[in-house]
Amino acid sequence: MGDAVAGTRHRGFSGERESQYVIDVVADDVATRILRGAGFRVISEESGVTGDGAYSVVVDPIDGSTNADRGIPFFSTSLAVMRGEELVAGLVMNHATGTCYEAQRGAGATRDGVTIRATTVTSVDHAVIAFSGLPSVHGGWAQFRALGAASLEACLVADGSLDAFSVTRHTRLHPWDYLAGLLIAREAGGADADYDGGDLVTSSMAPRRPVLAATAALRDALVRAGLP
Repeated sequence: MGDAVAGTRHRGFSGERESQYVIDVVADDVATRILRGAGFRVISEESGVTGDGAYSVVVDPIDGSTNADRGIPFFSTSLAVMRGEELVAGLVMNHATGTCYEAQRGAGATRDGVTIRATTVTSVDHAVIAFSGLPSVHGGWAQFRALGAASLEACLVADGSLDAFSVTRHTRLHPWDYLAGLLIAREAGGADADYDGGDLVTSSMAPRRPVLAATAALRDALVRAGLP
């Protein structure tokens, strides 16, 4: 994948779909071809549903496309494996660093093969939180970041670099943005919810409003506070 997309940086939008970059199209071709060849049904941000198989892979070929195109070293490929509506495995790789996060349901989560755990932070005022979108109000957190790649931000909750990751009032995410990172965070001891009360684990393409936190207490505090 890395070799395939290396020459596509700084080439801008593809012109095929709004906000789609050339790097997205190239990465999608590589990812879907390999996954279908391995016998998976593929649900991709870029090309929809293709192939057939007992397992589906929900894939964001390049999460953080703007970062990738502009040379900001924070972008990934995100792969979530589903059996029916059950989320069974996830992998997120930061292409800029080579760091790889993995999880299997019930088997814990790792970063480059080493077991990871979320922090024990329970209060918002002690939390460092990343957001997808720009908060319209200050919710009392210690610090916040906007890094531009939801799958990796979820993984930073899993490994303790962040205490939480959340959408903001005017932002929604699709399953390919967060599913792999969601499982990785869960397996690292994190807690999650959808601000609208929906189920975050879905093979549909419907957007959600997720919040992922290091602890259930922090998650509950963020949900009570509402969308920032």
